[in-house]
Amino acid sequence: MTAARRNISLLGSTGSIGEQALEVARLHPGRIRLRALSAGRRVDRLIEQAAECLPDLVCVSERSDESRVRSALGAGVRVVSGADGLIECARLDPVDIVLNALVGARGLAPSLAALDAGRTLALANKETLVTGGPLVAAAAARGGGRVVAVDSEHWALSELMEGRDPREALKVWITASGGPLRLVDPAEWASLRPEQVLRHPVWSMGPRITVDSATMMNKGFEVLEARWLFDIPLDRVDAVIQPEALVHAMVEWGDGSWTAQLSTPSMALPIQKALLGERLQPTTARPLALLEIGALRFEPIDSRKFPCFALARRAGEEGGTFPAALNAADEVAVEAFLAGRLAFLDIAPLLGRVLDGHDGRELREPGDVWEADREARSLARSLL
Repeated sequence: MTAARRNISLLGSTGSIGEQALEVARLHPGRIRLRALSAGRRVDRLIEQAAECLPDLVCVSERSDESRVRSALGAGVRVVSGADGLIECARLDPVDIVLNALVGARGLAPSLAALDAGRTLALANKETLVTGGPLVAAAAARGGGRVVAVDSEHWALSELMEGRDPREALKVWITASGGPLRLVDPAEWASLRPEQVLRHPVWSMGPRITVDSATMMNKGFEVLEARWLFDIPLDRVDAVIQPEALVHAMVEWGDGSWTAQLSTPSMALPIQKALLGERLQPTTARPLALLEIGALRFEPIDSRKFPCFALARRAGEEGGTFPAALNAADEVAVEAFLAGRLAFLDIAPLLGRVLDGHDGRELREPGDVWEADREARSLARSLL
């Protein structure tokens, strides 16, 4: 039998995840049809991708770019723009899977639209669940869509939990490599410059997520994601440093046994599983030569050294609009650090003050997220 071809809408096609998704499509041309592409500033690259993939729909961020893209691609491709254009991409027929690789809270609205339309949401936009976890759960129940994990740690957890009732797990664990500062003496952190913090030892990522890896905010946000992805209480989700970055997740079962997922660091495996629904060759991921490793180490995340990890947990425990407020403030703080307007060691104190000053409320609709986002950004900027 020939496996059915998947119709894909790819949001954020010119970023790292998007480019790797295109590589998976090239490796399995009979299995994947890209129906929609969206991108932000890299319009020329988007035009190149569309010329290769021949999608039905293309979305750009700015309306002023629409005419240039239409002229380059011709009448066979419909061109839209902005937030409304992303919603069109998410709801497009006959799309089966929406791969959301957008950056930031703007990824929430198309995620909700995809789930409301009954699509499978392959989620690489962490802000969707961090800022709007309850809204995502409600949209999936309402529209019949489902969420599959693309983040390496959450994909690894889904592999371990496949066919198992999450209630059997005493605790689930995701791992961190330790980021760029694991071996840097905290006494030196006061003078850290952006270029030092952006040297991640394992992953090649965008500036914000790399800084968040250095502060461990990224791992804290991933804990919040896991809580919603697997419908597990927050106190049963934790993280640990695994310096070799070969163990991506573990499950601690009620009988005292553990299971773990191991692979070389690569986004190709989670992307391919999300798009194809199965493990297939070929893949661009290197096989794991486990016998050559020698040892695997595990270290706790020290919340005194990495206070942002504890702030993320605090926001998750508070619930409601607190995670959205923390995410917005973190974007402001990271931007200020990269611009040289905020010292690295001042990131966590600023975020703590935003949480202290946030008037949290229940999350009932996306507007609650946008209002909390706006308020937190304003407060964070006033504290710089």
